[in-house]
Amino acid sequence: MQIRLKPDYSFFIASSSTMASTSSLGPSTLLSYGSPSRQFPDFGFRLISGHESVRIPSFRRFRVHCESKEKEVKPSSPFLESSSFSGDAALRSSEWKAVPDIWRSSAEKYGDRVALVDPYHDPPLKLTYKQLEQEILDFAEGLRVLGVKADEKIALFADNSCRWLVSDQGIMATGAVNVVRGSRSSVEELLQIYRHSESVAIVVDNPEFFNRIAESFTSKASLRFLILLWGEKSSLVTQGMQIPVYSYAEIINQGQESRAKLSASNDTRSYRNQFIDSDDTAAIMYTSGTTGNPKGVMLTHRNLLHQIKHLSKYVPAQAGDKFLSMLPSWHAYERASEYFIFTCGVEQMYTSIRYLKDDLKRYQPNYIVSVPLVYETLYSGIQKQISASSAGRKFLALTLIKVSMAYMEMKRIYEGMCLTKEQKPPMYIVAFVDWLWARVIAALLWPLHMLAKKLIYKKIHSSIGISKAGISGGGSLPIHVDKFFEAIGVILQNGYGLTETSPVVCARTLSCNVLGSAGHPMHGTEFKIVDPETNNVLPPGSKGIIKVRGPQVMKGYYKNPSTTKQVLNESGWFNTGDTGWIAPHHSKGRSRHCGGVIVLEGRAKDTIVLSTGENVEPLEIEEAAMRSRVIEQIVVIGQDRRRLGAIIIPNKEEAQRVDPETSKETLKSLVYQELRKWTSECSFQVGPVLIVDDPFTIDNGLMTPTMKIRRDMVVAKYKEEIDQLYS
Repeated sequence: MQIRLKPDYSFFIASSSTMASTSSLGPSTLLSYGSPSRQFPDFGFRLISGHESVRIPSFRRFRVHCESKEKEVKPSSPFLESSSFSGDAALRSSEWKAVPDIWRSSAEKYGDRVALVDPYHDPPLKLTYKQLEQEILDFAEGLRVLGVKADEKIALFADNSCRWLVSDQGIMATGAVNVVRGSRSSVEELLQIYRHSESVAIVVDNPEFFNRIAESFTSKASLRFLILLWGEKSSLVTQGMQIPVYSYAEIINQGQESRAKLSASNDTRSYRNQFIDSDDTAAIMYTSGTTGNPKGVMLTHRNLLHQIKHLSKYVPAQAGDKFLSMLPSWHAYERASEYFIFTCGVEQMYTSIRYLKDDLKRYQPNYIVSVPLVYETLYSGIQKQISASSAGRKFLALTLIKVSMAYMEMKRIYEGMCLTKEQKPPMYIVAFVDWLWARVIAALLWPLHMLAKKLIYKKIHSSIGISKAGISGGGSLPIHVDKFFEAIGVILQNGYGLTETSPVVCARTLSCNVLGSAGHPMHGTEFKIVDPETNNVLPPGSKGIIKVRGPQVMKGYYKNPSTTKQVLNESGWFNTGDTGWIAPHHSKGRSRHCGGVIVLEGRAKDTIVLSTGENVEPLEIEEAAMRSRVIEQIVVIGQDRRRLGAIIIPNKEEAQRVDPETSKETLKSLVYQELRKWTSECSFQVGPVLIVDDPFTIDNGLMTPTMKIRRDMVVAKYKEEIDQLYS
């Protein structure tokens, strides 16, 4: 006897005292009452589906019930929420299909290890890898209880914290797309991002933040619900607000209750798992400074997994290593770094600029992932401490640092780690003499360098930690900062990328840490340098526009196909808008190990074109000027003018140390002297200088959330003063 069942039906076979049930059936499923078999000698039913069959023992009396109950689709992460894969499969990174898959692997590998420490929120939190995995599962299920569906957009407007990470991954695990931004962005920008992305609900940092945006969002946006990561709901200004509000704890509790109910009953059989695909959009990240023409970068799970799987070549983190996290976690650089390090079993501590100095000393991190400005700040802090020392100590420290920098320069020469644009390598005899000379000088300087390590650098290391490496990205690392940290024995590894590339496309490794470069291309990533006018590919050593192609390149800009076509062609080549060159390959000489590294020159749109027709890269001048302790911030100007100028924020504390009687006029004179001194070797010199008091900050809109100066905004703010400067 055979009964054929339609797909997505459930059936039960029962006697008066027993019932057995099946899970979802396919279109070819048969229920068969058959003959005895060797494996199962008793008569009974056999469930046949495709090529598989499952024996169901017979009963004396039975009934067959067929129900046409439609399965509810449950989008989920393939490994995180599925028991159909063995632990061994979940541990293999090659099997990951979605970003949340990493949490099951990490929980099974590092279960009771501490994953993260968040000391500055109320309450302070510390989670192990197993607890973190369960928290993500609970948050995801809590969202499903609220009705969140696959591909829906959920806005996540919050700053760096452990709950940001849980909510970010919880949203992804449901198959939904998170739309991220920090809480320091303007109300107008946040509203524009929310509406353009077609988000249906919002997750925010705390009640104070939502109170700031509530009026605009409740009147101009459609909100299905609101979730608070921190703080109490009672602190919300709810007058006239008809939106359901949930605390973080309520979402977690809802998720726990739902998961417990599903686990304890047969309700799981009412679900049909629909696994997230690698090419599904995981997040939409809006580029900094979004205004009239929104550019929401669509990053897929495949894009982000490329970073997670291949960053280990550049950051060989080990279980138990300590990382200090201080960047906005919604920024692509910090985000990809966090995902990656949690696959290594590290312990991450959350901090901020406010607590950075103390936390470096307290936690002694092995690694810190940050932007160049942070390393510049550390550099300035060390220089300030040296300047505050007695005359004898100051002289000794500065002298030994210069000796160490000279020693490292010689070391780079004989190791073949010096950049050059020259196409042809030197003759063998020239290369040999160069190598021998560098070896001899390095040998003479080595004893003094070792003395400096013992007397000075050991104290610096104890105050900043960073025992393995500082990872720099999100901007160009100034060469003087690079050389300084190399001299004192703190390894800095620089990388390069954009939000549109998930973000890393190249980075320096420990074995090939070429100063002044952004390192070699990542696995599977191609580079080419093209002429900005003809689009012809240029040879190594030639400066042009950088184009990249690889598995980390974005899907496109959300709802903006025209802009997508402008930067991403049909062959997959992405126009970065940055200028740079590829180092030539040499078989001998001081550049023999630099071939193929990427060297950045600046943003193409930042290039200043003087009225004389000359093109100037302002970054070179700005980096040189920032070596002065008297100059706090600088923006070089001069577009369509006859000569360059600069807007400078002076460091008045340092200026008074140089001249206690500093007046407004003497300050301007001192700043100009310092500018001339440090930029004397640059290709172009700065003419008129505008001294201003108010620093460029995130709060006044003159810096991006990743601490890059917004040149166009600075120039716009001081337009009248600039016109007077040139008149």
